[in-house]
Amino acid sequence: MSSNNVLYGKEPANAILQYVSDNLQRLKTAGVNPRLVTIQVGEDPASKTYLASQMRSAEKVGIKSELINLPESAAQGEVIKTIEGMNHDPAVHGIMLHMPVPKHLDGRALQWAIDRKKDVEGVTPYNLGRLFLGRPGLAPCTALSAVQLIKTTGVKLRGLEAVVIGRSDIVGKPVSLMLTALDCTVTVCHSGTSERGVLKDHIQRADIVVASLGKPNFVRGEWIKPGAIVIDVGINYVDGKLVGDVEFEEAVKRAGFITPVPGGVGTVTVAYLWKNLVDAIKWQMEPEE
Repeated sequence: MSSNNVLYGKEPANAILQYVSDNLQRLKTAGVNPRLVTIQVGEDPASKTYLASQMRSAEKVGIKSELINLPESAAQGEVIKTIEGMNHDPAVHGIMLHMPVPKHLDGRALQWAIDRKKDVEGVTPYNLGRLFLGRPGLAPCTALSAVQLIKTTGVKLRGLEAVVIGRSDIVGKPVSLMLTALDCTVTVCHSGTSERGVLKDHIQRADIVVASLGKPNFVRGEWIKPGAIVIDVGINYVDGKLVGDVEFEEAVKRAGFITPVPGGVGTVTVAYLWKNLVDAIKWQMEPEE
């Protein structure tokens, strides 16, 4: 396997973390101690590792990251009350709601209750609306990461055929908007595309493939157009091993650039979370319009 076409996230993540570090020093000199609060409802064993790693990463860069754990049985009103408490606490600069939430809760309504200036995941209607209108404020971190990795290839993007597989509010849709803003010709594929049996056709002509569907090794390596940029957003556990949505071993032989799982998109995503927190604090410090 040739590794010179593997797009590791470490270098772009370090560049973002340098920005974070420079700004943190300035904020702390001004008496601001950045604080992120993650609200989790119920116990999700799969997320324990992720949350622990997030907290370690925060400590490393000098950010206070806390977890508020509400019981599985918490009612919608109780969770909203917790979020509103954080919204009104000037010592809290960023708020995240750990997803998914238990089935009896409306996760989207809960996310939308977060103050737009503390919305470090870029999931509120205000921030997503700004992204739609080409005036980004705080955008979803995974989408930012995927597009930044595409940019690091140095390939001229204008007019390229991009296929985004998956249409989630935090990856597929925002990535398609960001790539459209970069003058790519974007096709969004989803379960309907697969059911019609034409997903392979779309992928085969794509200069850029962003896979975010949550199915291990679903995108066959032989479908990749030679020289294409492949960004694998998938995080799947197979026999205790972390794998992406793209069949990496075959795809790497054809792709011009490809991200590994782990070590690709996820690494940059965490860096963007801290950048969003820094940018959120700057926004909070601005006088009200």
